[in-house]
Amino acid sequence: MDQDILFKTDGLIFSYRVGGIAIRGGHVLLQRPKNDDFAVIGGHVRGMETGEEALKREFLEELHTDIEVNRLIAAGEIFFPWNGMPCHQICLYYDISLQGSGVPEEGSFSGYDELGSERTDLDFIWVSLEDLRKGTVMYPKELVPYILEPQKEIVHFVSRYL
Repeated sequence: MDQDILFKTDGLIFSYRVGGIAIRGGHVLLQRPKNDDFAVIGGHVRGMETGEEALKREFLEELHTDIEVNRLIAAGEIFFPWNGMPCHQICLYYDISLQGSGVPEEGSFSGYDELGSERTDLDFIWVSLEDLRKGTVMYPKELVPYILEPQKEIVHFVSRYL
């Protein structure tokens, strides 16, 4: 099925998303829509697609690179406003490794994402773990400790922005 698991009702949006955490040389690769906070790169899972398959597809679409999915590190229940409506999102976060040479080793580069007919311009940026530790704003903020100090077990967190 080629449809994102993203449902809208009269009063709620439900979203099933995956995110990939790539760490290299003391930096984590994040995305930032113009005039917004940093977030983990990823996207919506499609019907009958596993989280790992979705993550590989999203990195290929957005960064034109293959990834290796190493392990699931966190599951988040996230509540936030989306275009004026409350959104309930389930997101699985994976530790990943970038494959190939399609992604610059440092700095930032531009790209975009499309959701339906809506295009969002993005900056992809290698953010130092030290800057995250010092308070660089990243969404969801509850994930930051698990990026800085990965746990052996899968962690669960709840994030409320409503």
